[in-house]
Amino acid sequence: MKWIAAIVASLGIIAAGVLAYVFLVLAPNLPPLDAVTDYRPKIPLRIYTADNALIGEFGEEHREFVPIKEIPEKLKTALLSTEDARFYEHSGIDFIGAGRAVLADLRGGFHQGASTITMQVARNFFLSQEKTVNRKLKELLLTTRIEAALSKDQILELYMNQIYLGQRTHGFAGAARTYFNKSLNELSLAESAMLVGIPKNPVRHNPVSNFQKAKQRQEVVLKLMLNRGAITEAQYDQAIHERITVTGKQIYDTHADYVAEMVRQKIVDEYKEQAYTSGIKVYTTLLKADQEAAYEAVRNNVMAYDQRHGYRGPEAFIQLPADEDERDDAIDEVLRKHPSSDKLQAAVVTEVSSKIIKAELANGDTAVVDGDGLKFAANALQAKAKSSLKIVPGAVIRVIQDTKKRWSISQLPEVEGAYVALNAETGAYRALIGGFDFNRKKFNHVTSAWRQPGSSIKPFIYSAALEKGFSPATLINDVQLSATTGTLLRWDPRNDDGKYDGPISMRTALAQSKNVVSVRILKAIGVDTAHNWLPRFGFNKEKHPDDLTMALGTGAVTPAQLAAGYAVFANGGYQITPWLISKVVDAKGKVLSENKVPAIAQEDARVIDGRNAFVMHSLLSEVTRSGTGASASARLGRHDLAGKTGTTSDAVDGWFAGYAANVVAVAWMGYDDPKSLGGREFGSTLALPIWIDSMRASLAGKAESQRSAPDGVSNAEGDWMYVEFLNGGGVKTLDMDEAVSPPP
Repeated sequence: MKWIAAIVASLGIIAAGVLAYVFLVLAPNLPPLDAVTDYRPKIPLRIYTADNALIGEFGEEHREFVPIKEIPEKLKTALLSTEDARFYEHSGIDFIGAGRAVLADLRGGFHQGASTITMQVARNFFLSQEKTVNRKLKELLLTTRIEAALSKDQILELYMNQIYLGQRTHGFAGAARTYFNKSLNELSLAESAMLVGIPKNPVRHNPVSNFQKAKQRQEVVLKLMLNRGAITEAQYDQAIHERITVTGKQIYDTHADYVAEMVRQKIVDEYKEQAYTSGIKVYTTLLKADQEAAYEAVRNNVMAYDQRHGYRGPEAFIQLPADEDERDDAIDEVLRKHPSSDKLQAAVVTEVSSKIIKAELANGDTAVVDGDGLKFAANALQAKAKSSLKIVPGAVIRVIQDTKKRWSISQLPEVEGAYVALNAETGAYRALIGGFDFNRKKFNHVTSAWRQPGSSIKPFIYSAALEKGFSPATLINDVQLSATTGTLLRWDPRNDDGKYDGPISMRTALAQSKNVVSVRILKAIGVDTAHNWLPRFGFNKEKHPDDLTMALGTGAVTPAQLAAGYAVFANGGYQITPWLISKVVDAKGKVLSENKVPAIAQEDARVIDGRNAFVMHSLLSEVTRSGTGASASARLGRHDLAGKTGTTSDAVDGWFAGYAANVVAVAWMGYDDPKSLGGREFGSTLALPIWIDSMRASLAGKAESQRSAPDGVSNAEGDWMYVEFLNGGGVKTLDMDEAVSPPP
């Protein structure tokens, strides 16, 4: 009895000492509960189109905060069945559950940890993962405090929004988006169970890096749900056999990387590092349908140009080891250096003949290319092909799969393309594609590429000429300048097609993009007149030469600037300023800043007379009816299109700028290191197809627009002209009296 009494006394002293230590040492030094009572999760910056399509996300943690009442019951049930079945019954420390866990371990059954949801919240918010008695005592103290401070639903809400789930993702909503590109409400039972299986070991049970382990853990979760009566046998069987597709990365609602980066820079400049963690949402003026159509148009037409100019050969070559594991490692290593570009996937050739190619993709699948899929690279399959061109085992090639799952050989284009569309009345961006692939080249060609506009500058010279008495009916001598002067000129401009039509109307000259006519017009009105006219359309005067070469577009513009310039013709004569961000809100929906839509057609924004805009619209409409842009009207089946092609010397840049209804858009193609795009390439073959494919979406459902002639213009003499130039006034002909002599 003495020994028993001594033991009891000793245990009492130890217990008292532990309690004293807990309440006198640990308790006073516990952190405050502000992190859970005033929960402020790190929510990334998110960027949206005007119609609420997600286009970008920036932040260290992928997380979407979802209130507990909006979390689906099947997901909560799966979690509680797995992590803490008695969550709503215990007070934070589940002694019964801990006992059951020990018995389950002893019997070899399903293991369920003794840590409750509340204990995990305490650990995740306040403590490290070290396994010490000290840390465990702190966890128990914090657990009781959290239970006293918060309701059960609040605790579960914290857990489901804070828990780490791999791939830099925190919370189940973020994980659903990361792994399956779905919202919580879109998750199936099978997907919910797979997510619930991750927290136990986010590395081992990560569906991206270890799908097999994730699947095994998912089945454990489903079995626990079945055993607890949370699901039926039929639901269990269906979920077990459901095929799950894992994306493993954020997939946005539309492709707008260049726009997302533009917005990110502006928001970070204003809100600093807080931009990445405070849940700011930015709404742009983009429209999803317009943006996606523009993305596909740029990609498809850049690749079409690239295909026209031949196969350049594999991107790289490796030696394929004989050992299978070593070979797999070598393939993985080289493909990491050649990431996919949307549908253009890199692959390593493993087998090759004149009739079939087999190549391994980054995901381990094999692409089999045969038949028509080999045509593009036919020369590279010839026995006598150059070593740099020849496709052999170990070659890194690009393949693309069509809608019928057929593979073809392709390649990454070297050429670049861009497209921008604006609301011609307000200046709001509707679509912006800054280049072929943002991940390859982050340079935004729409806003930052200063390129020669070529013939797309001509309408602005013509606009200046209208104020000097010219009209669409003015006859101009389309004859090479040196042929009329009889002397060898220091600069002797030529028409692109080498054809000269003699007397030609200004209307036809613009439609056919006659270079010599444009130079004659500029010479007649004076270089200074045209040079001073350009700023009315938003152009930088210093970016354009003050000589006759200005007529052929030897200056420099950006696609965005050119679009704003054409908007003046589209909207009746008013200058616009392109703008992108419509609203910035915080995590709670409070508006932090908002840009109101500019007032339309305010006279203080008028930069050219309404008559000038009307006559220029008539001229630009002729381009799309009978001129170099005629394929636009034919392919879109509309009669209200207006615009102008542009091709610079040696076809270094290809342009099309145009508009219809209230949409003005510019398409461009060229090399970053300027060089010729080819002797048979023009703005009509390079940029116009991009414009057509993009505008098809922008104009869908829009009625054709008609313009009424403003006061002060007349069509009495066969074409539009200012009334003050009727009856013999104005410029009726130009250089028609010059004798044509053969050039020396």
